[in-house]
Amino acid sequence: MIASALLITRLLTAWFFAYFLFCVTFYQVFLRPFEVDHPEPFFVIAGFAGMAAVVSVVFSHLGRVRLLVDELNASTLSNRQRRRIEIPLDANDAFALIDAAICELPGAHDIESARDSLQVRAKVKRAGPYQNGDEEGRFARNRRNQILATVTPNGEACTISLVCEPERPAWTDAFLVDHGTNLENAEAIVRAVTRRVGERRRGEQASVQQTVTEKELTQAKLSLLHAQVEPHFLYNTLASAQLLTRTDPARADDMLGNLIAYLRYSLPRTDNAMSTLGVELDRARAYLDILKIRMGARLNCQIEVPDELLSVQVPPMMLQTLVENAIKHGLEPKSGGGTVWILARAFDQAVSITVADDGRGFSAEGGGTGIGLRNVRERLRLAYGAAASFAIVANFPSGVAATITVPNSTLVGSPA
Repeated sequence: MIASALLITRLLTAWFFAYFLFCVTFYQVFLRPFEVDHPEPFFVIAGFAGMAAVVSVVFSHLGRVRLLVDELNASTLSNRQRRRIEIPLDANDAFALIDAAICELPGAHDIESARDSLQVRAKVKRAGPYQNGDEEGRFARNRRNQILATVTPNGEACTISLVCEPERPAWTDAFLVDHGTNLENAEAIVRAVTRRVGERRRGEQASVQQTVTEKELTQAKLSLLHAQVEPHFLYNTLASAQLLTRTDPARADDMLGNLIAYLRYSLPRTDNAMSTLGVELDRARAYLDILKIRMGARLNCQIEVPDELLSVQVPPMMLQTLVENAIKHGLEPKSGGGTVWILARAFDQAVSITVADDGRGFSAEGGGTGIGLRNVRERLRLAYGAAASFAIVANFPSGVAATITVPNSTLVGSPA
């Protein structure tokens, strides 16, 4: 109520003095030289009519503002509106966001976007809240509003300073009101910015949730992979051990010891912790030692992994998947068998781990379903993002070479 009363008083006072000066000037210039007697009634009647018009316009302005924000105070009743919007985005994203919000504002035109200075200027047509269509005519320009938005970077966030005002000098605010149009523009832009930031956050949350779901699914697959010991491998190993107990007890004991080690490493894990190259190499050795006893001279193994790389963190069961693929699809179908190589090399801040064979290669008879390799790629993506890679190529003169490249976790400051 106080703000409304002050606004009415200010406008009536400004118009009264302006009308008083007009009456004095008009009387001195036009009436006094002709000795017109008693012009006071005319001036009084015109004055009351003018004051009534001013009061009606002010009450129209008050009603319009109350409809917009349901609150009347000095800030909402002002013709010139200023807003400060804190946005948790970088300057470029914030600039694109405020630029789009202003472009979509009804009646916006003559938009000037200065990306280097992070400023957006625009004009807004204002036909008045109680008129239909655009206001045309010689007074249209004087009834336009204007907008200035400035983006100020602030570390990982930024601040948008928004100014909505009439396109006329500030001193005219003593005589004119804008019927809440600039308040409406400011609130509309703030709502648009809030909506766009909310949509962006919901998209990010959905992406995070999808990533979490993918990780949980991959972890479930990994747990199943840990728990799953191929029946044929287990049966064949036990059958070979049973046979060796009668013909070569020492080799049977070695086979059972390797089987125990392999099964121990293959037990499901209760956490999502990474393994190390040394642990994964021990699992692969146990597996290969079992197969060497079974396959005899048909299988040769060569392992070249420097001791300083044994502590490098790698996803569990990944090396085992590549070794099993090399045996099942490369060497076992080949009548003469062959060799499996496990190599590891460090370069820059990464480590490459290669499992190669000289088996049947990419032949139709020796190919599998590809599920294991897809699992390797997906787990690398979820664990490292773009910091890791997986490549599989033909080996020379025959066979396949699969290489995993992961960040070197033994280096300080390397990606995790």
